[in-house]
Amino acid sequence: MTAKAKTRICLGQIIGAHGLAGEVQIRTFTGEPEDIARYGPLQDESGGRSFEITKIRPAKKGPVARLKGVGDREAAEALKGVELYVARDLLPDPAEEEWYYADLIGLAAKHIDGTALGSVVAVQNFGAGDLLEIAPEPQAGSKRGDSLMVPFTREAVPEVDLEAGRLMVRPLEAAS
Repeated sequence: MTAKAKTRICLGQIIGAHGLAGEVQIRTFTGEPEDIARYGPLQDESGGRSFEITKIRPAKKGPVARLKGVGDREAAEALKGVELYVARDLLPDPAEEEWYYADLIGLAAKHIDGTALGSVVAVQNFGAGDLLEIAPEPQAGSKRGDSLMVPFTREAVPEVDLEAGRLMVRPLEAAS
């Protein structure tokens, strides 16, 4: 993982326009959805654009926000898909046994017997809890294989060691 990626954390993504006056709907990755407005101006992935939330309110599909300088539906629609980042030092330190997704991506994944499984390439959540997507290292002369999806639970991932750059995985038996 690059140093740049670790200095900023993605707090959400604009998923579309809301109404005609330029408001946007946001999918947030914060504990409380409206907390995305707590940390000051947000930036796009490149850091080249800044977005100031001037007003935010809860909605069924995620908060609806008004962004400074976005005054109509067309401007709001142009922002669809933009991920919203904040400087990591503006966020609280995670509690014990909590991690920011950005800290997990790039960690080496090892089976509890020490066998290398690959590395964490993403943290997914399709509604039933967090899953670590672990991509195996390609073998000599071959392409990267299919990813392994592991529930991010204490049972399946008994150890996360950020300083060592690894986590230990205990694959769970498939239910029959």
